[in-house]
Amino acid sequence: MVDTTQKWNVPRAAEVVIIGGGFGGVDAARAFAGEQVKVTLIDRRNYNLFVPLLYQVASSQLSPEHIAQPLRRLFRRQKNLTIVFDEAVDIDEANKQVIVAAGEPIHYDYLIIAAGARDAYFGNDQWSEYAWGLKSLEDAERIQQRILLNFELAEVAEDPAERNRLLTYVLVGGGPTGVEMAGAIAELSRYTLTREFKNVDTRHTRVVLLEGMDRILPPFDPELSAAARKSLEKLGVEVHTNAMVTGVDARGVEVNKDERIEAGLVVWAAGIQGASINQGVADVAELDRARRIIVTPELHIPGHPEIFVIGDTAHIPGPEGRPLPGVAQVAQQGGKHAAVNILHGIAGEPYEPFVYKDYGSMATIGRNSAVASIGGMKFSGYPAWAVWAFIHILRLINFRNKIYVFFKWMWDYVDYNRSGRLIRNYSHPHHTVEQSKSQE
Repeated sequence: MVDTTQKWNVPRAAEVVIIGGGFGGVDAARAFAGEQVKVTLIDRRNYNLFVPLLYQVASSQLSPEHIAQPLRRLFRRQKNLTIVFDEAVDIDEANKQVIVAAGEPIHYDYLIIAAGARDAYFGNDQWSEYAWGLKSLEDAERIQQRILLNFELAEVAEDPAERNRLLTYVLVGGGPTGVEMAGAIAELSRYTLTREFKNVDTRHTRVVLLEGMDRILPPFDPELSAAARKSLEKLGVEVHTNAMVTGVDARGVEVNKDERIEAGLVVWAAGIQGASINQGVADVAELDRARRIIVTPELHIPGHPEIFVIGDTAHIPGPEGRPLPGVAQVAQQGGKHAAVNILHGIAGEPYEPFVYKDYGSMATIGRNSAVASIGGMKFSGYPAWAVWAFIHILRLINFRNKIYVFFKWMWDYVDYNRSGRLIRNYSHPHHTVEQSKSQE
């Protein structure tokens, strides 16, 4: 074990570089406020994203700006922090530099890698063209546009088989993302869009949730998993467990090598892997099967006490040897802890091991149904939904967004309204350029 009690003698203010402006990176940066350090936050996007509500953008419930906050506004009062709008592409450990795509290398005394994760297709990366993940605003908007477009194309489709395909949505992965997205699409089709189309009955939209294990929401208590499945099925969602996807193409999926589901959209929520920047430290760090960086209990790379890794990017040892889950609270707590340990290192004090505090898990299934496990107590149905809504509103960074989302949810609860249903930048295959100009 490397001695982490040594003092890093730096005559100037220590330079801390944070890669990633997500939950972990933001909480780490905030922890340095007022300290005698120089912090640089690098991100290829200029905003912090509230990932747990991405599915609501994808299903037209919220607009992108209501779950995102510009990083410069977020840190406008933190004088010791500089934001670099660029992409970190590699790390030069020998010279303590982060290599970025567009600018000059950025020096660090301490580095926090909080780059998040990307979708894992388990060796079938070619599926990504047809099975879309939900990790970014771009992903959410692309899914939203495809959902809305499918209904429009189904309205004018003359072939019943093609109409049915367009109105079939397959969600791969029965974790919180898959469960929440399945419920959202089912509600959109069965409540919001009814009576808006003349040739199709949107209530007949087929929503299929595929889970490879024997129950959905595997990390949850089996009782809550059963409650979630019951709520989904009440919405009309087909829940298939022990269902392994063995093929994906432009027109659907193959399941267990013997079943074919024709689909207008496949959403992939079956697994994650470490960010591409992880390969930048592969020569000095060990990666697990999911390409996450394996760290010490103190959250740094073994042999490199100046490089910390947190959140989805990290394989953090948890109870019984299993890694901690890739959820927001792990990233946030890890970000704060990494910052504290860096301050310990600057002061010549030993690092402290990270102790994760699990404040509970929750997933929503619809407008008044959810499952939650908090402090040893289990909730399902409306009480769990109320707890879920309250906690998620509190966790939104921007106060204005909290107010908007609260009233938007309350209005939608009464009216089933989803106002963000605009199809943008789409050219119909029978709609020529000349016709477009004639309408201007």
